[in-house]
Amino acid sequence: MSFRSVLLASALLGVRALPTRLAARAPSTDNKVIIQIFEWTWDSIAAECTDFIGPAGYGFVQVSPPQETISGDQWWTDYQPVSYTLSGKRGDRDSFASMVETCHAAGVGVIADTIWNHMAGVESGTGTAGSSFTHYDYPGIYQTQDFHHCGLESGDDIVNYSSREEVQTCELVNLADLATDTEYVRGRLAEYGNDLLSLGVDGFRLDAAKHIATDDIANILSRLNSTPYITQEVIYGDGEPITPSEYTQNGDVQEFRYTHTIQDAFLNSGISQLEDLESKGWVAGSSANVFVANHDTERGGDSLNYNSPNNAYVTAMIFSLAHPYGTPSILSSYEFSNSDDGAPNGGVGTCTAEGGGENGWLCQHRWLAIRNMVTFRNTVGDDELNNWVSPQSQQIAFGRGSSGFVAINNADSEWSQTFSTSLPDDTYCDVIGAEIENGSCSGTSYTVSGGSFDGIIPARSALAIHIGATV
Repeated sequence: MSFRSVLLASALLGVRALPTRLAARAPSTDNKVIIQIFEWTWDSIAAECTDFIGPAGYGFVQVSPPQETISGDQWWTDYQPVSYTLSGKRGDRDSFASMVETCHAAGVGVIADTIWNHMAGVESGTGTAGSSFTHYDYPGIYQTQDFHHCGLESGDDIVNYSSREEVQTCELVNLADLATDTEYVRGRLAEYGNDLLSLGVDGFRLDAAKHIATDDIANILSRLNSTPYITQEVIYGDGEPITPSEYTQNGDVQEFRYTHTIQDAFLNSGISQLEDLESKGWVAGSSANVFVANHDTERGGDSLNYNSPNNAYVTAMIFSLAHPYGTPSILSSYEFSNSDDGAPNGGVGTCTAEGGGENGWLCQHRWLAIRNMVTFRNTVGDDELNNWVSPQSQQIAFGRGSSGFVAINNADSEWSQTFSTSLPDDTYCDVIGAEIENGSCSGTSYTVSGGSFDGIIPARSALAIHIGATV
């Protein structure tokens, strides 16, 4: 949960083997794409794993925090925990465990959004499972001595992000900051982690990881009974002492500089700058978890979102799934009229067979271009980027070894060109806007001959072909 999001909140008050090694730095299945399936109930996720997510080739679903939180309809209440009881707006412990089991049966791993930095920010109340609490007293779990009371700023809130001590021991907008440098708190957080692992959870997204010292996280991880996939929210700040690279010792890091660069490239400065992302000084692609948007950035204006102009949201996601840098996450979310809006339809996720959403849901993970690009990503694997061409700042094309080729036209006019490719001679279906069934392509197809093909890409659109979609 970003500083911006907490600020907004405070204003109102198995088919294949699943990941077993942290050292892999990315999910260790053949299918690595993650869906952040935001605010869905556990029963809805279970059904979607069976009906679509598994068959579509997604590797993982990242689910909302499963622990008990403060009550309220706003989405950010999920990020103010009050106990480690697995009961809340999404469902209870049994439905959570059933969801994990069902997703595994569909070949999909489960990553739990996990909050180790803090407890709630409200002064008192009753949680979603009936637990009573006050700001520094969570009966049977934590008392005043288990929290940081930094004394560096009025109210103990973080003000100065140039101070490592302040960022990691003061409160993120009044959220009770856990003393993760103490033996008891480390042990209690590991106990929660091990409980999730006992139910089959395959990975953790560590919320607000920047506000926990990296060695504190390493210590807690060392107490876990297995080595799950780890991705950490560490938002880069220019000139700040805490950097994302510090956290790669623990697993992947969510690279927000990627998100901001994608936004600027597709809306302003041009996509031709996106060839060599490894040279930009970010964390290495092997340690990066990347996304075009997540639940925080789409609300705060810090990324593209479903309302972005000129189809940029879709073409950017096509790029993210085609380019080899990082492990991609695709946000599947819902329409909102203000930044606090919680899940529609009581959290029951509903999508259409045609690939859209209903009852307020967007279901981006089902959009035709996106799900077909997940297959593209699974097909090209770790193949190198090659045959890059960019005739102008808003047009790029590149291959992935001899397995796939993509061209993205972010300009206002059609792009027609003869492209060089390492794909073998064959006829390929352009999967951006087409289905391929029984060897027949429902849309445009292209014939590669002698290392080239003639391609036509409409304005603000893309082309993608790969060896798994031949006609």
